[in-house]
Amino acid sequence: MPAAYDQLSDDAIDAVLDAFYEKVRRDPALGPVFARAIADHEWPEHQRVIRDFWSSVMLKTGRDKGNPFAAHLTVEGISPALFGRWLALFEEICRERLAPEIAAELHGRAVRIADSLQAGLFFNPVVAGLNRRAVPEA
Repeated sequence: MPAAYDQLSDDAIDAVLDAFYEKVRRDPALGPVFARAIADHEWPEHQRVIRDFWSSVMLKTGRDKGNPFAAHLTVEGISPALFGRWLALFEEICRERLAPEIAAELHGRAVRIADSLQAGLFFNPVVAGLNRRAVPEA
């Protein structure tokens, strides 16, 4: 196992992302979704976009100019359950590649981002309104 980074840097983020997406692409649940969304020849560009995103989020570099929500709107097969699997793999890689405090910080940010994406992708205000009405008022 590689030595853990004890500081967060672009190199540390790159190491996490390389190992993570290697696992994602082989994962029985996540792999097919990613394979449909990103062709083999598109992976280098995807990796660049993801590196810029995480560098901007964690290191405040401002390199990311994308829209993660829009990018995920058209992904065929994406589901709330897959977010849990994605986060579990991400946490595993963070713990393998980063010092504990940094792993927790990066994974915690990923959880918040995943929650936000899920809310935008899967929240149905009609269903939420029906559920609210079904709860008796106190």
